[in-house]
Amino acid sequence: MFWQTTRFQIDLTRPQVMGIVNVTPDSFSDGGHHGTTAAALRHCEQLIREGADILDIGGESTRPGSAPLSLQDELTRVIPVVKEAAQFGIPLSVDTYKPQVMQAVLDLGADIINDVWALRWRDSRGLADASHVVASHPSCGVCLMHMHLEPQTMQVQPMQGDVLPHVLLFLKHSAQALQGLGVEKTRILLDPGIGFGKTVAQNLSLLARQSELLAAGYPLLVGWSRKSSLSGMTAHADQGETLAPQDRLAPSLAAAVVAVQQGASVIRVHDVKQTVQVLKVLDAITSVQLTQIDSTGPIPS
Repeated sequence: MFWQTTRFQIDLTRPQVMGIVNVTPDSFSDGGHHGTTAAALRHCEQLIREGADILDIGGESTRPGSAPLSLQDELTRVIPVVKEAAQFGIPLSVDTYKPQVMQAVLDLGADIINDVWALRWRDSRGLADASHVVASHPSCGVCLMHMHLEPQTMQVQPMQGDVLPHVLLFLKHSAQALQGLGVEKTRILLDPGIGFGKTVAQNLSLLARQSELLAAGYPLLVGWSRKSSLSGMTAHADQGETLAPQDRLAPSLAAAVVAVQQGASVIRVHDVKQTVQVLKVLDAITSVQLTQIDSTGPIPS
């Protein structure tokens, strides 16, 4: 199984680690840390050294409550980084929902469009269509994510009840619609959108039942890294305690391991080095288990 992208066929027979590069002043976890082109490129190089399989560059925060960013500001942040990072010899994803940004980064050689709006966003004049930007490209990869409402309201009015059937149906229809425009299935990954308009309990349900999302027939990209739901599970919330984003490494790693065990193909993370390490341990344990099964043969009935 592979993910077809602009320059690379990404091997999905082992979990891929996607390193986050936020070229923003206001992202929930590391806003302002890599806000200049030079700082963002240094971070790209560090993540590659730490073992990232894919880089995901974003110029606009989509944290709960975030305000939209102008097209020109996003282009100013993202284009110089993409232009240089495209030379690093590693698959390059761009986290954007604006069709004009998609077209600009694809023209520079970006490999993947990672869209929290699942290609649904339209500008106020209706002059740009994200689906057609992706469909008109011969081979770029795309990740379609489920988001309830939009960043300013999604956690004010989160979803109700069992969200998995709705998320599954939305993602399946979004992918099929894109295929209807001529995009090959091998170019498409799906993301259930952890934290995007869901409660802590709903996010946990999506993780516990993540394998059910594979019924849509597409590989999954999952992003639990440093999400606030992890703080809600691990801190003493009843005592008013919360974990700051930078203190959520251990729960992020736990969620990453479970996500992979539940069938995720790509894990989107801030902490690449530690995620690569835990996935190597998981792979080693799994390999030993499979070897033991092969050597002992099937258990007699």
